[in-house]
Amino acid sequence: RCKHSTLSVPTTEMLRNICPVVARAAGRLTAPARRPAPSAFAAAANSRPFSSEELVPGVGKGKTSTGLVGLPVDHDAVPKMITKYQALLDKMAASDMPEGAQYRKNVTAIAEFRIKAANENLNDPEAVEELCNCGQVEELVQQADNEMIVLDMYLRNRWWEYVKDNVVIEHNPDHEADDDGREWDEPLEKNTA
Repeated sequence: RCKHSTLSVPTTEMLRNICPVVARAAGRLTAPARRPAPSAFAAAANSRPFSSEELVPGVGKGKTSTGLVGLPVDHDAVPKMITKYQALLDKMAASDMPEGAQYRKNVTAIAEFRIKAANENLNDPEAVEELCNCGQVEELVQQADNEMIVLDMYLRNRWWEYVKDNVVIEHNPDHEADDDGREWDEPLEKNTA
């Protein structure tokens, strides 16, 4: 029974005139399609001020989420990458770590490659991500921060002194055949070479 009617069984016509909500719910009357009125906000959301370039949702300046919890979008990530990776190179150059240390070679190669990719694609973070192939630009900035922490530890502990050069690595799935009698908690020996 319709709450707006005194009849016990309302007719379809009564429903249309008296209780359109119930009629729509019953599928007898469809609501007219409503289009939102154009607003200045909607127009501004799809374009940048002082630019003829249109924003594409999810790409470049239109990116609203990294999709990673705790990692917000950073529209200035590419310039930050250049600064942070250059800081890694500068810190290694100012240190007493030998240029032949494998860690230094690896970090230098990665940092120089990422700086080059970022410099060549300052306004195209997607191209930087594609070239580096190690995540989103926000993640690459985070990786530079994390590498700086590792570099500080590496320099403080002078770990290059414990790395032996030209070590031949053999893979033998039989772990008992690889047992050289050393315990894992024994202190490391410094490289004498």
